[in-house]
Amino acid sequence: MIAIEKLAEVFVEVADTLVDDFDVIEFLEVLTQRTAQVSLSSAAGLVLSDPRGHLQFVAASRESVHLLELFQLQNDQGPCLDCFRSGRPVVNGDLDGSEARDRWPSFADRAIELGFRSVHAFPLRHQGVVIGAMNLFSSEVGRLDESDARVVQALADVATIGILQERTIRAKEVLTEQLQAALVSRITIEQAKGALARSWNVDVDAAFTALRDYARTHHLRLSELAHVVVTDPGRHPGLTRPS
Repeated sequence: MIAIEKLAEVFVEVADTLVDDFDVIEFLEVLTQRTAQVSLSSAAGLVLSDPRGHLQFVAASRESVHLLELFQLQNDQGPCLDCFRSGRPVVNGDLDGSEARDRWPSFADRAIELGFRSVHAFPLRHQGVVIGAMNLFSSEVGRLDESDARVVQALADVATIGILQERTIRAKEVLTEQLQAALVSRITIEQAKGALARSWNVDVDAAFTALRDYARTHHLRLSELAHVVVTDPGRHPGLTRPS
């Protein structure tokens, strides 16, 4: 069931990020968080295709989903891969059901271990080309009806618009460049999260929250701040040095 009262807030917040100079990784992080909230799911994750057509993790609303997305990709098994390859949504996947266990036996077991009971996946599409997928995970065997699925697909389409929000997409090379930049930024952010988690002796979720909040408070781009944390942590002692 979609939380309609939150949907307008999501589109307002997303619209505020669609400016000439915006941080695509933070945009996708916010979108996964808000999509999980609106759909009343436990969590959401997003993967994108690299220039070779291989899916890579980009954003998630929870660290456990990050790990589960990586598990899907490493084992070449899971709803996001089926969705990406077919270009069609995978909806109402009961992880305890026989269909899910037949299609994704290792993934279903791993997802259940992490506390999830159902999964949905929606394609990110650009002019007939699938460039990624958004996954929703729930701790209950919840169902999305047709109207709810259309809303979530619309949010996945918003993710595509954000990724491709250059004034004009003139050629395939532009799309490839933007996707590659997002993937490189994601790696740097993961490194910064790990460094802060070790420095502060906290988990990676708390480390990412601190990184994101510091970027917003100091009007810095998330990916640029992450790069400084990794390469020159002394420039931001308020963030990198434990009190």
